[in-house]
Amino acid sequence: MNALFLFNLTDTMAQPWADAGYTCYCIDMQHPKGETRAGNIVRVGADIKRYTPPMRDYAFGFAFPPCTDVAVSGARWFVGKGLYALADSIELFARSVDILEAAGCPYGIENPVSTISSYWRKPDHTFNPNDYAGYEGGGNDLYTKKTCIWGGGGFVMPTPKPMPATQGSRMHLLPPSSERANERSATPPGFARAVFEANSRHYRMENAA
Repeated sequence: MNALFLFNLTDTMAQPWADAGYTCYCIDMQHPKGETRAGNIVRVGADIKRYTPPMRDYAFGFAFPPCTDVAVSGARWFVGKGLYALADSIELFARSVDILEAAGCPYGIENPVSTISSYWRKPDHTFNPNDYAGYEGGGNDLYTKKTCIWGGGGFVMPTPKPMPATQGSRMHLLPPSSERANERSATPPGFARAVFEANSRHYRMENAA
């Protein structure tokens, strides 16, 4: 059993799958070059534009293509960033679609509200982290950050278990730092667990009524 995660710096989305025995391939340029393995998580340091993951029998896939240059929250800076920044972001999103379609498994692609809706198609789903804070590990996901999901291959959007957003829109209040982009893009653990439960065939079979 294998799962594939693109632009995946943290292991949050992969962790429930790894804990269930799936070998999880996590591809990101910020990982050390080559492959390093820790338990069921294989981190691959590579540029998705030039690297194609080995085509194994994947049960699930997910991608978090960089959103800085397409998110509408930064629209006032689009002109200054120029066409190359926009083109690069769109290429990385398109590359995610190509790879996950080729994997032949249920998959999701995450981005904030962005211009992808105009250049490709509208997202299939949207959520805020607090919508899934009731799942295992989601106790600190009590904030809002509207996020879009484009699904394919039979991806199942999990049933929400909402908790009050007592932390408000905390991601927008993060101070400037070299890690701000990574912190803002970090996957809410509750949502990661919910996605696993909704899309793992083995989990659904084991927990069928």
